[in-house]
Amino acid sequence: MNRRTFVALSTSAVGLTPWYSHASFFNDPPKPAWLKEWVKINDQRLESYQKYRITDAASQAYGGCMDGNDIPNPHSTADFIKRASLALSNRESAYYHSADLMSQVGLALKFLLKIQHEDGTIDLLETNFHSTPDTGFIVKRLAMAYKQLAASNASGLEKILPDFKSFLVRGGEALKVGGIHTPNHRWVVSAALTKLNELWPNPAYVARIEEWLAEHIDMDADGQYNERSTYIYSPLTNRLLITTAKGLKKPELLAFVRRNLNMTMYYVHPNGEIVTEASGRQDKALIGTMESYYYAYRYMALLDNNGQMAAMCRLIENTAAMRQAEFLDYMLDDSFLWKELPASKPLPTNYAKEFLGSGVVRIRRENWDSTLFTNNAAWLTFHKGNAVLQGMRVAASFFGKGQFQSEKIEKEGNSWVLKSKLEGPYFQPIAKEEIAADGDWEKMPKSKRRQSEIQYLESIVRITENNNGLEVDIQMQGTDGVPVSLELIFRTGGVLSGVINHPTKEKAYLLAAANGTYQLKGETITFGPGKALHKNVQLRGALAAVDAPTVYLTGFTPFKHTIRIS
Repeated sequence: MNRRTFVALSTSAVGLTPWYSHASFFNDPPKPAWLKEWVKINDQRLESYQKYRITDAASQAYGGCMDGNDIPNPHSTADFIKRASLALSNRESAYYHSADLMSQVGLALKFLLKIQHEDGTIDLLETNFHSTPDTGFIVKRLAMAYKQLAASNASGLEKILPDFKSFLVRGGEALKVGGIHTPNHRWVVSAALTKLNELWPNPAYVARIEEWLAEHIDMDADGQYNERSTYIYSPLTNRLLITTAKGLKKPELLAFVRRNLNMTMYYVHPNGEIVTEASGRQDKALIGTMESYYYAYRYMALLDNNGQMAAMCRLIENTAAMRQAEFLDYMLDDSFLWKELPASKPLPTNYAKEFLGSGVVRIRRENWDSTLFTNNAAWLTFHKGNAVLQGMRVAASFFGKGQFQSEKIEKEGNSWVLKSKLEGPYFQPIAKEEIAADGDWEKMPKSKRRQSEIQYLESIVRITENNNGLEVDIQMQGTDGVPVSLELIFRTGGVLSGVINHPTKEKAYLLAAANGTYQLKGETITFGPGKALHKNVQLRGALAAVDAPTVYLTGFTPFKHTIRIS
């Protein structure tokens, strides 16, 4: 769930009175069973908004919706309007043509207009103000909701559609001229303008889209977008590019979507989660499933008659079914997506593959997989079904900078190798002509001083597949006697065996025995042998411990140890 989903979904609420009507039953195109179920799920989530609606007519925010911190805001309000519009427009909903809900939407739209700035923008109250990108996020989704609602023939539309259109058109004025922050914001704005142009054609909308598209799509040779945000912004960008490609008849944009979807097949863990640790955005290292990719995989599977993409759809259906309904508006917007998927073709489940642009190596052997990372202190993960080693880290007490990470991964024979080399110098008196008359230390920097007694720490991590798992060989040498701490960070919820509780630290364990195990949901990860030569697991200069069960191996330089994981 991304930062724009403000409302924490709750259980049932009061205030909505269903009104059933079947007047247009035989005029509606038939929906597949799964889409009808999505409509019902939308009803459930719509009901949860009732506790966040502001119903006090004396309130400045009357009609709006609050977030979980009781702050009225445009995003929660817009999401309510979107969900309510879809419910009002689809006969499978318990709130189809509901007069009560129609009235609530009208009040919400008046609040949204009230807080919309004169330039057409809205605020993301947690960080962005007068924000064109956040206006784009809202306009894009509400334009689809408007289309559904306008075609619904519901009683009372004449009272709310003018306000609805006013908000969208005013937002379009901002989108025509406003700036952005991030790479994906260009495509957010472009997709929002595309949807507006479908409703109310405007050459200025198209001209602005062309300005952004002229910068080209930010994709590397592997098929990943610049932000490497596999849980949030990569799937978002796929949806945005499809929207723009369809609306402006630019099929060339779909080539980027295909490439990203093909690459993403190699980023899937055996339990249906996705690799997030290489992300450059707020989803870095989050536990994420694949629901946000469903629309793009379904669209491309149908467009290209692609069996692998159809298989990805079915994988997502099996692992993230309830979350898919967050994209009901996308599915209702285009009945092409209602067609039956083509037959599945096998997905890649047995490979070792490097993604240079992201600094990632992916190894998967059916029910287990491992990911290696550059420029990341947690340089290895290992998944075996639902049992997860979230990260392996190693550090030394070396001049406050001994947390290991590598700038690159090199293939040497059958092994993947990560390296780093550190220096720890001391500094001599500064040259006489450089001495500051006032004795100010900052005016006599180390860069101008001769170094002496330089200490060195060279670290090499070598990862090799072996016996249905990995051998991780760690060597740290140079200056002798430096304390070393190796961390195995496991996912919360499992059971550890063969380890010793650390005497003073919670969720910390030492491995001195030959092997330890971690069990979760019927899956077992085995690791060892151990090494426990000291108990100083939180070294000076190392990253703080993660709030998760962590097994430590400890020693001193020259440190050489091979740990096996399977």
